[in-house]
Amino acid sequence: MKDAVIVSLLSLTPRKRGARTMGWFARTKASRMMVRLFIRTYGVDVSEAEFPLAAYPTLEALFTRKLRAGARPIHDAPAAIVSPVDGMVAFVGRTTGGLVEVAPGRPTTIAHLLDEPFDGERDCVVIYLSPKDYHRVHVPREGAVVRWRYVPGTLWPVFPAAVRRVKKLFEKNERVAVRFDTDHGPLDVVLVGAFGVGRITLSFCDLVTNSGGKAIVGEPHPRPELARGDELGVFHLGSTVVLVAPPGRWRFTVAKGDRVRVGVPLGEATPLLTSVG
Repeated sequence: MKDAVIVSLLSLTPRKRGARTMGWFARTKASRMMVRLFIRTYGVDVSEAEFPLAAYPTLEALFTRKLRAGARPIHDAPAAIVSPVDGMVAFVGRTTGGLVEVAPGRPTTIAHLLDEPFDGERDCVVIYLSPKDYHRVHVPREGAVVRWRYVPGTLWPVFPAAVRRVKKLFEKNERVAVRFDTDHGPLDVVLVGAFGVGRITLSFCDLVTNSGGKAIVGEPHPRPELARGDELGVFHLGSTVVLVAPPGRWRFTVAKGDRVRVGVPLGEATPLLTSVG
């Protein structure tokens, strides 16, 4: 009931402006008084943080904290694809008619999510980050960044109750899709913004979302070559990441509801591609 009330109230709220205001406050020194309350409320584990708690002067500094060296070992099996984030698997499988049902009766059109038409089906993994989670996004499979696409939008919250209540929520929300060229074909990593996420930033360019900018496509030259586990970007609060690949390239071994952490295997390349590559 509480989540339903929150969603209903947010339907009356200027969400982008509200997120910018929250982001602004989270970057001020005044937000420091909220840090311990936030940790207690959401059960944030700060034992793995790069620095002691006193080193984080703002709420945003806590949100975007790095982890100490070795806290997230990256699975290095040659065929593996790994989790880019800490979070919960909300969907894993193949689209049906280009759709992924991220909640009962709430399908997402993957072509709309990517803001790019395509034929046929796609294999997808949707991972939800809660407020307690580590908020940096890492590279799931080594490869070159072919392009990135920023799609402005609104900023609905992405917790499960909101996804159930708001039609096509992921397609409405602000997002960034990064296309990789990997040794097993193209792989899209989509960072979906949410209410309270005043910014999404990328590690290889100067994009800052929710800053009044227009839709833009970047095609970097030379193409950045990123290793598995490298930092890809940062959510400045929790949100959702969607992996999208052509069908049959990967055999995913995680299931809906699984908790995952950066670097753990989500699956592996199919035997056919492994033998070819």
